[in-house]
Amino acid sequence: MAAITGVVITLNEAENIEACLASLKRVCDELIVVDSGSRDDTVARAEAFGASVIHQPYLGDGPQKNVGPRAASHRWVLSLDADERLTDDAVAAIQALDLDAESNGEGNHDAYALRRRNFIGSRWIRHCGWYPDYCIRLFDRDRTGFSESRQHASVQATHPRRLDADLEHYSFANLGELFGKASGRFSNRAAKIMYLKGKRANAFSPFLHGANAFVRKYVFQRGFLGGLDGVSVALSAAINAYLKYAKLLEFQRDAKVRDAEDFDRIW
Repeated sequence: MAAITGVVITLNEAENIEACLASLKRVCDELIVVDSGSRDDTVARAEAFGASVIHQPYLGDGPQKNVGPRAASHRWVLSLDADERLTDDAVAAIQALDLDAESNGEGNHDAYALRRRNFIGSRWIRHCGWYPDYCIRLFDRDRTGFSESRQHASVQATHPRRLDADLEHYSFANLGELFGKASGRFSNRAAKIMYLKGKRANAFSPFLHGANAFVRKYVFQRGFLGGLDGVSVALSAAINAYLKYAKLLEFQRDAKVRDAEDFDRIW
């Protein structure tokens, strides 16, 4: 198997970093952590595990995720979030790849995607568009990399291949965290970005976008099959959509609120 560099970006991930690095080490012989100023012992734990740590103030999702691959010793990079883990099937699928042949031009693929199992607590959410959630995680850094988008960046591969294997994503510790993030920093960040891009809302926008998000998750993406978790995911999506447009409208209408917000601190 070709040598692979494992890369993780972190901020206060002490509870996750060791399990993530252990997962990467199953297929990687080099580990790089790009830390953006953790105040817990993320860095110490990563270094104790044998990872090289790069200290980089946060640049936004895509630019931050491109820092590690540029410092990698190997062409092939496996990039995981700190709360992601490879399954046994994913390890076997990666070990079976002939990445040297791909690097020498004998293959057609510059990246590989895995299905992502998203969890709330220990519960795998199979509906609401949360599965299969294909994400490119393994790629040839000489041919591709993450987009420069500072929000929800993805690898811009030309010829990716989907592997028949999963990785696990421990998205939210519990329902409280699901709703807290949707109503808090997720919606606030989105509202700031929309405002800076010149997007504007009207009095109907929060309700219409909130209702649309709920119907899409609960009906069209079959959240109704997921019981309480399906309802919760649909409701959290609705709350997030409602609040980001309500907050955008508030920025438009209320100078006091707008002036109190630091638009230079989004990321």
